[in-house]
Amino acid sequence: MDFVVETPQRLLPVEVKATPRLRPSHVEALRAFRKEYGRRCRAGLLLHTGEELTWLVEDVLAAPWWMVC
Repeated sequence: MDFVVETPQRLLPVEVKATPRLRPSHVEALRAFRKEYGRRCRAGLLLHTGEELTWLVEDVLAAPWWMVC
């Protein structure tokens, strides 16, 4: 995991991948973080260099990096 966005109530773990090809292994660190922090962390965000905005798995949103800037 590359960084965490923190508010008083929530945590958002963020993974950044310099690839347009998303793989299931890319979500491992995000899911481990969510497991450790439980309800404070609803989902993870995977930023990538591709074009597709999609839920890679039910709790990890994959988004092109330029969509969140």
